[in-house]
This record gives sequence, structure tokens and C-alpha cells, in this order.
Amino acid sequence: MSSRLQTRFAELKQQNRAALVTFITAGDPDYATSLAILKGLPEAGADVIELGMPFTDPMADGPAIQLANIRALAAKQDLAKTLQMVREFRQGNQTTPIVLMGYFNPIHKMGVERFIGEAVEAGVDGLIVVDLPPEHNEDLCDPAQAAGIDFIRLTTPTTDDKRLPVVLNGSSGFVYYVSVAGVTGAGSATLEHVEEAVARLKRHTALPVAIGFGIRTPEQAAAIARLADGVVVGSALIDQIAKAESGQQAIDGVLGLCRELSTGVRGARQ
Repeated sequence: MSSRLQTRFAELKQQNRAALVTFITAGDPDYATSLAILKGLPEAGADVIELGMPFTDPMADGPAIQLANIRALAAKQDLAKTLQMVREFRQGNQTTPIVLMGYFNPIHKMGVERFIGEAVEAGVDGLIVVDLPPEHNEDLCDPAQAAGIDFIRLTTPTTDDKRLPVVLNGSSGFVYYVSVAGVTGAGSATLEHVEEAVARLKRHTALPVAIGFGIRTPEQAAAIARLADGVVVGSALIDQIAKAESGQQAIDGVLGLCRELSTGVRGARQ
């Protein structure tokens, strides 16, 4: 049986366009607002949704997402509530893939077996766990994939040709290429660099390649959409939540920007 991620990327390939992959932190700025944003994203043009699992020490993330984690944790968001959010999303949407992104600690605390069972039951399609290298596949990657959850790897400009097969070993769903060395939300890469990187990844894997880090505008999204199978936007959407003065403003801001980005991505290869 093909996963939601496989199905979605295959559909988009037939339409000759890239996926818009959106990232928000679960529970930011509070549960109700975050759930409303999550439910509204597909209609606003998101093809795949990455949902951040709030954690006290998100070391790979830049200031925007760190602050999102702080807001979510202050609003008492935890892993159980994040899974509940996916359940509620699935009541109205059975097709949009959801990938949980975060760190191993909260999963370890819940217990890997229980987490995987609940994630499958809730309707989670993939996992990105940034602090679990391939050397630790047996801790989570292998059991998750055995249960039907894709395990998505991050690769960076510093992942060389020797390391790449190790990183890609056991990965599925898509490959997330972080186009700038450093934390999320920092600078953006040159298109030339991105093009070379995509070509290099394609030599090592048949999986779709999604590019993230530093994409903020419809123009930037369109430029990346011409080169890659997916465009990941996170910090720019989260900034809309950070500057909102009310929950409704946060919802409107995120979904409004998502629509603009989606227009950029959809028009990229016309």
C-alpha cells in the first residue's frame, strides 16, 4: 500500500509541479488557534504539512521556531496533545500528509512503542527527528517504518558523497535538503547551489527532494519549485503568528501567506 506521502508526490509529479510543504509548531500560540491553522492549511494550498513537536531545547532551530516552541510549551502543549491535534485534523482531511518534526526526547519519554502506535492510529504519515542519526535507526526509524510511518532525513551542504548513502539508508517519504548550513530561518542559498545539490541527491536516491531554510516569499518559493520536488516554508509562516495580536490575526496571517506561497509554487513551471 502506498503512503499518503508517496501518493501526494506522485500526483504532483503528474501535474508537473512541486509540493508546498508548510511547517508550524503544534500548539503555537495556543491549541485552538494552532488547530484552526492546521485545518486551514490544505485549502490555503499546503500539499504536505510538517507539524513541530514542541521541545524545551530545539537546538537545530533558529530564533523564530525556538520562540514558537516557547509559546506552545507555555500554552501547555505536549506530545499527547500534538497527536490529538492530528486526530482532529484527520476527521475532516484524509489525504494531506502530516509529518511530525522534532527531537527524540519527548518520544523517548512517551515510549517509542506507545508513540508509534498512537501516531499510526492518529493518522501521522512521517517523522523527522533531527537528533537521531542513521547509526540509531533501531531506536525509532526501523520500528516506525515497520508500522508504516515514513522516516524522513535531513541532508545538508556538508553531507558529502561518502556520508550521503549512510544518511539515506532507511529513509523514505522524501529527502529534506537544508540548503544553508546552520539553524532554521537563517539566510538563503543561491539557486546555482540548490540546483547542484538536487542533482547530487538524485544520483543517490529516487525519493522526492524537498528544499527548505530561508524561503520567505512567493518569488523565492517559485524559484525553488522549478528545481526541486518540494519547497519547505516554516519561519516565514511562524513570523505571522509571532506578530499577530489575536488568534484570528494569526490564523489569517498564516493562511494568507500560505495562499501567496502556493500561487508562487503552482505558477513556477508554467
